[in-house]
Amino acid sequence: MIRPLSFDFSVDRPGKTIVVLREFSAERPFVWAAFTRPELLDQWWAPQPWKTRTKTMDFREGGQWFYAMNGPEGEENWNLLQYTSIRPQEHFAAHSSFTDAEGRVSPEMPQSGWTLTFKERGPVTEVEIRISFEDVAQLETILKMGFQEGFTQTLAALDQQLAGGGQDRMEGSRER
Repeated sequence: MIRPLSFDFSVDRPGKTIVVLREFSAERPFVWAAFTRPELLDQWWAPQPWKTRTKTMDFREGGQWFYAMNGPEGEENWNLLQYTSIRPQEHFAAHSSFTDAEGRVSPEMPQSGWTLTFKERGPVTEVEIRISFEDVAQLETILKMGFQEGFTQTLAALDQQLAGGGQDRMEGSRER
């Protein structure tokens, strides 16, 4: 019997943190590649029917991922992820900001710190995603924007990508 993949989304208001634990039915190199290569991120990193479009990505400490989430009616939301720590195949941390199309950070929108940890458990990879905020108000703003629902859909899109032959397209991922 195949056990269902685990998924847990928890909000720690006193700690100003969201913690997501999610298992994927794929080996760690494939899941790592899906989170660290722009051509793969663009295939799943958005709740449907939104799509992600990477403008630039430099996956290294001090590098950044600058991308837009495009909505079905022409909406465009820009984001910047600045990488602060990377241990290949194990962990990366980054600072996330909402920006305009030129990359200028929006001071009225929440900013957050993201830490992702990847653990291989046989044919399954567990990803722990910790998202921390400076204050509870920023955390609440993100939740009111529908983050839980949208991120749940986004991670489900990665499941579909991995199951639908995405691992074949990620064969080169073992080098990174």
